[in-house]
Amino acid sequence: MNKSFLGSSIVNQFVCKLLFVCFILSNFHCYSQNNPTKLSISFSESKLKSALDSIESKTNFRFYYLENWFGDKTITKDFNNESIEEILKELCKNTQVNFYFFDDKKIIFTQNGIIYNELPTGFFIEVDNKDTISITSTKRISPPVFYAENKIQNKTILETVRIGKSDTNTAAQFFVLQGQVRIKKTGEPIPDLSIVSKDRGIGTVTNVEGNYSIRLPVGQNILKTSSMGIKGTERQVLIFNNGTLDFELEESLEMLEEVVVEADAAKNVEEAITGTTQIVSEESKNIPLVLGERDILQVAKALPGISSAGEGATGFNVRGGKTDQNLILLDDAVIYNPSHFFGIFQALNPFTTKGVEIFKGNIPAEYGGRLSSVFDIETKDGNLEKFSGEASVGPVTANLALEIPLTKEKSSLVFGARGAYSDWILKSLDEESLNNSTASFYDGIIKYNNKVNESNDVRATGYFSRDAFSITSDSIYNYSNRGFSVRWDHKFNDKNTGSLILANSQYKFNIDYDGESNNDFRLGYSIDETEIKLKFNYFLNNKHTLSYGIASKLYGVNPGFIYPEGNESAIQSLSIAKEKALESALFVSDEFKITDKLMFDVGLRYSFFAALGKSEQRIYEDGVPRNEGSIIDTVQYGNNEIIKTYGGPELRASARYFLKPDLSLKASFNNGYQFIHTLSNNTTVSPIDTWKLSDTNIKPQRGNQYSLGLYQNLKDNVYELSLEGYYKTSKDVLDFKTGAQILLNETIETEVLQGEGKSYGVELLLRKNKGRLNGWLAYTYSRSLIKFNSEFSEERINNGEFFPSNYDKPHDISLITNYKFTRRYSISANFVYQTGRPITYPIGTYQFNNAEYVYYSDRNEFRIPDYYRLDLGVNIEGNHKIKKFAHSFWTISVYNVLGRNNPYSVFFVTEDGGVKALQSSIFSIPIPSITYNFKF
Repeated sequence: MNKSFLGSSIVNQFVCKLLFVCFILSNFHCYSQNNPTKLSISFSESKLKSALDSIESKTNFRFYYLENWFGDKTITKDFNNESIEEILKELCKNTQVNFYFFDDKKIIFTQNGIIYNELPTGFFIEVDNKDTISITSTKRISPPVFYAENKIQNKTILETVRIGKSDTNTAAQFFVLQGQVRIKKTGEPIPDLSIVSKDRGIGTVTNVEGNYSIRLPVGQNILKTSSMGIKGTERQVLIFNNGTLDFELEESLEMLEEVVVEADAAKNVEEAITGTTQIVSEESKNIPLVLGERDILQVAKALPGISSAGEGATGFNVRGGKTDQNLILLDDAVIYNPSHFFGIFQALNPFTTKGVEIFKGNIPAEYGGRLSSVFDIETKDGNLEKFSGEASVGPVTANLALEIPLTKEKSSLVFGARGAYSDWILKSLDEESLNNSTASFYDGIIKYNNKVNESNDVRATGYFSRDAFSITSDSIYNYSNRGFSVRWDHKFNDKNTGSLILANSQYKFNIDYDGESNNDFRLGYSIDETEIKLKFNYFLNNKHTLSYGIASKLYGVNPGFIYPEGNESAIQSLSIAKEKALESALFVSDEFKITDKLMFDVGLRYSFFAALGKSEQRIYEDGVPRNEGSIIDTVQYGNNEIIKTYGGPELRASARYFLKPDLSLKASFNNGYQFIHTLSNNTTVSPIDTWKLSDTNIKPQRGNQYSLGLYQNLKDNVYELSLEGYYKTSKDVLDFKTGAQILLNETIETEVLQGEGKSYGVELLLRKNKGRLNGWLAYTYSRSLIKFNSEFSEERINNGEFFPSNYDKPHDISLITNYKFTRRYSISANFVYQTGRPITYPIGTYQFNNAEYVYYSDRNEFRIPDYYRLDLGVNIEGNHKIKKFAHSFWTISVYNVLGRNNPYSVFFVTEDGGVKALQSSIFSIPIPSITYNFKF
């Protein structure tokens, strides 16, 4: 019969301590030394309590324990002539229970801890440093754990959690606690949550998936959690060994009370990786943008080092890089054109978007294929408890997002849709030729998430967007994005997790021309890719966290086609041969601490690219300019035959050193390959730009980046200050000969120039995260230069010297502020200043065959006027009553308050025998808007 006399944690401690003293005084010997009794016994799906009862019935032993220590654990195993000690070890193997032989007939079980029969040497020596447990002994023995019940200020007893169980084979004084933090109501992970051991002065923060890891001393720790919008908690945690502790926390009303632009300051200082930024979708709520639309990608342009070629231009130029050098992911699927309406709106529903993490310095090893940056955009997980949603109505668009629980606390669905009624905006632009134009767009997203069990999560996302516009009365342009991804996250054990990801993406555009002449046509282009990725995270120990995996993607490109429309069309059909390629990679990285001050994050990625047939590759004569006349041979490749391979190692290394607890110095280096390029001879990104795969005649781009920065928090994280410098070099960047034909060109390599690039700059960010007045000031000084040199004059630009790229803007200033008068009323302002981008001007004329021609300067020798803009907004929250159907939010804003006629481009025409300069603008007058949002 069981004699469960340890009735509570206090009794447990008292008995253990009393027995401990008795053992020292009486010098008892354990059973394993004196009693060699063997036992044969079998168990089949037996609960551990039943197994212990069976052993008691077959022996003279009596066991002392609490039944709830073993829970519902079972055992199935046969023991043949095994000692009692070995049998009990197997029963306790996957529990937090230890045992001790009191004498020849009594065995005492303990939860987590162990019973000692000797004191370590120096046990009674007083230690001043509470963070160091100084117990030494000639015998390896785990130090004992003593604790007292703790109370917080309101006299409530803290919840006590025991982690791991003591092991006589280790004398470790620190162990690793890890786990995941989620919102209790919805099951969503909580990123950037601070977890601090109050009595030890040790802390950490959760990552974007809510995971954390902290190294704690053995024994008692009081853990405190805190984050904006999350109720803080305190727990007493007793550390006996490595283990896992998950938190489910409740949201607080601070999400409605505080509207701040905040990134986690501690993470900014503590992490090793340089040049990272996180933007939460909610941050764009109070930033006045054009036509009242929330747009996290426009907010990104207000951060240091990120810009675009001009107002309304699609794409990003990150640290002097081209727009095609950015990898934009939506739930692991690539988005090739994340914008609507010529870059004025983002192609992502702001109500379904959780946030974006931007890597513009040291890019983690798991990402590849782009040289400048990664925009990792994450969609919200659906509410697991109740049906909810959010919607808005503005002057141009209407948005809707719904969160639908499917199985309570287990699975849900997120659905988002947007549509535009934007034809009127084209009529208001300062361009007479656009008055009869039309434009519309829509996008939709659906996401399914299912928490299968404690070890498995499944997420699936489907996305589609489409734009259609007619700038002239005879042509209709349309382009679309499609993305789909499935992700399975699996937890193998406390140290190992893994993810399997399958994603597919497509981008395509079409032009339908229906004119008065007989040359009607339909023109199109598409690119498709499918990727599979397998990645793992392994917590090796408290100094090393490993990430490794493999990824592979298959590209399919239709470079273009044109077909006649109608029986009378004179257009000849043409279809450029399709392209195919396989891009694969192996990657591994290690985040490891050398000391408490010095930490490294080192990764290695090996990329491999193979251009595949079916294809026809042209061979050009050496020593002469590349053109159709210098083709000496044509090589045919069969389906899936390897045409050309490229690849090599990519190093990703960064380091962080604490100069002070709130001040860190970081440095990094990374290099990479990019095997895909955009083909465009426009100054800014166009929806009809095409993508080209590397082959025998077009090499992949290669790049290196070095960065160094200082990061500091001031006044208890109220202020965040960072200063970072960078230097980048690149090889085989693409440009085109003057007047190059890009679309439907079978010998596109004859129009391509590949050269060198370099960029450098300094980025300053001052951010105020708390208080009635919050926001940030960002300043960037940067230069972006390119060089195209050749022994042939027709393949040389600006005499083969470095010259400014189209997006070179030395000075860039952004100021974003929000002032909160009350919980319901606030005002916002957004000011932007940028140096005018480079342009090529005519500097003279000359006569030839009785005709006058314009003579142009060196490429990008001059600049258009500087750009500046001020936007203002008023934000009105609805009342904060708890019991109401929906919470409302009004945004009244004016874009370009000063009415600045910022030039989008400057171009030149010959008229009446002379050359005239003309300037075009996107928004040359103030644009007011009012948007109504409500959440239910």
